[in-house]
Order: sequence, then C-alpha cells, then structure tokens
Amino acid sequence: MHWILMIAAILFEVAGTTCMKLSDGFRKLKPTIGLVVFYPLCFGFLTLAMEEIDVSVAYAVWSAMGTALISIIGFTYFNS
Repeated sequence: MHWILMIAAILFEVAGTTCMKLSDGFRKLKPTIGLVVFYPLCFGFLTLAMEEIDVSVAYAVWSAMGTALISIIGFTYFNS
C-alpha cells in the first residue's frame, strides 16, 4: 500500500512541475491552480508513504522517478 502512495506522490509531483512550466510565471490561471493543488497532494502522499518506507529510500525513489518523468515530458512535450 505504501508503494502505491509513493507512486501517487510521484505522479502529483510530475503534474505540479508540469503545471509550473505551463503557468508561464504564474500568468496563466488554470496551470497555476494545478500547481497549488498538485504539490500539497504530492507532499501529503509522500508523507504517508514514509510511514512505512525509510526516508532515504523514499526520497531517492521519489526524486529519481520525478526527475526521469519530467525529463521525458520536457523532451517530448516541451521540446527542451
């Protein structure tokens, strides 16, 4: 169950980071709202996942998977 929470945390972090790019410096309302919604959800799920997963493992997996997914999105969707 805690790994499912970890996956949710990763997906919400990726959604929040994508919204950050789409918000154009907080000038676009919908992506800005997404950013404000997704990041707290991300940290909430990460906190719940760390009840059972060691912090060193949880943070390493969360940050590595988030970075990998954002890199893929950046290369494919944003062409950067």
